[in-house]
Amino acid sequence: MIVDYKPQIEEQEIRQEIKDLQKQLVEMRRRLHQRPELGFQERITADLIAEKLREWGIEHETGIAKTGVVAIIKSSKSGPVLAIRADMDALPIQEKNDVPYRSQHDGIMHACGHDGHTAIALGTAYYLSQHRQDFCGTVKIIFQPAEEGPGGAKPMIEAGVLQNPDVDAIIGLHLWNNLPLGTVGVRPGALMAAVECFDCTILGRGGHGAMPEQTIDSIVVGAQIINAVQTIVARNVNPLDSAVVTIGKFNAGNGLNVIADTAKMSGTVRYFNPALKDYFGKRLEEIIAGICQSHGAKYELNYWRLYPPVINDAAMAELVRSVATEVVETPAGVVPECQTMGGEDMSFFLEKVPGCYFFLGSANGAKGLNYPHHHPRFDFDETALGMGVEIFVRCVEKINGEIDHC
Repeated sequence: MIVDYKPQIEEQEIRQEIKDLQKQLVEMRRRLHQRPELGFQERITADLIAEKLREWGIEHETGIAKTGVVAIIKSSKSGPVLAIRADMDALPIQEKNDVPYRSQHDGIMHACGHDGHTAIALGTAYYLSQHRQDFCGTVKIIFQPAEEGPGGAKPMIEAGVLQNPDVDAIIGLHLWNNLPLGTVGVRPGALMAAVECFDCTILGRGGHGAMPEQTIDSIVVGAQIINAVQTIVARNVNPLDSAVVTIGKFNAGNGLNVIADTAKMSGTVRYFNPALKDYFGKRLEEIIAGICQSHGAKYELNYWRLYPPVINDAAMAELVRSVATEVVETPAGVVPECQTMGGEDMSFFLEKVPGCYFFLGSANGAKGLNYPHHHPRFDFDETALGMGVEIFVRCVEKINGEIDHC
């Protein structure tokens, strides 16, 4: 659902040179949209990024964590090192939009705005390279693969993208169709949730549906587990700590008169509080083990952590908020309590250096551009591209007062 804010976007809030970039931003975004690629397969995307960086004379390195690219823009004046992160992978979705720039890759689509993130980062790189005298220090722009899975942030960190030169702080944005165009969602602390996953197989004993006494019914055991795990959030977690346990898959049985010997379920856990990191897996297994024991069944459980929660540094969140207020220029345009149980591997960067991840509203219902993320008709108002560049550039220009001085 789109949050009902009524921002006003004034022309003078985006500088003329960035307005002049808008056509190129749209062209880059649409070129990327037509050639989407899945995680760690973003070779066409990386080639386009490198092509533009070479054209603009920007120092860069390719092939980081397979397909990642890092651009470095140095000012003529010393100062902090600020990183800007943009993810660039697509999703295994068949696009249903009837637009000239629709995906040309069958079954793959930019359905989450990463094509826009890459275009915004490229536009920021170009502008800063032309205005090195207007900021201090160094800007490192990280074009990251595989955010949608299995995760490219951690391999890029392991490859050293936060060193040489060492990054002092990092920012990133997500075009967000849960907010209308002209809004920015930013807050200190938890913005997005941790993502943990599990697969569980219940091992019972099959038999005839008319002779249940001879069996251990894996479906009955599984059903009790499904109900019981909901008590983890309802009765074990502090009500002030938001959390979700969802079982999204349950498969068992082949015949209406056959009691299934095995049942398989899979699910996800989401939470904001980092202190809960080791809790859910342990509690989930306690519940599964207890129910299985009471029925004489056995189980196999595979539990893994995908991404930690996205936790924004307070000072960096204030920097972004102050810049967003200048760009949007209306109190209704900055949404301070915007949160989601969705996850993001930007969290790995934020564990290493202080930073801020924020949402840039991109929905426009009047144009039909308000389908949710990961929908086959997802698209966004491209006016947001110039706004994203303006916000990034202002953060670069202003950050010296937050971290250091020229």
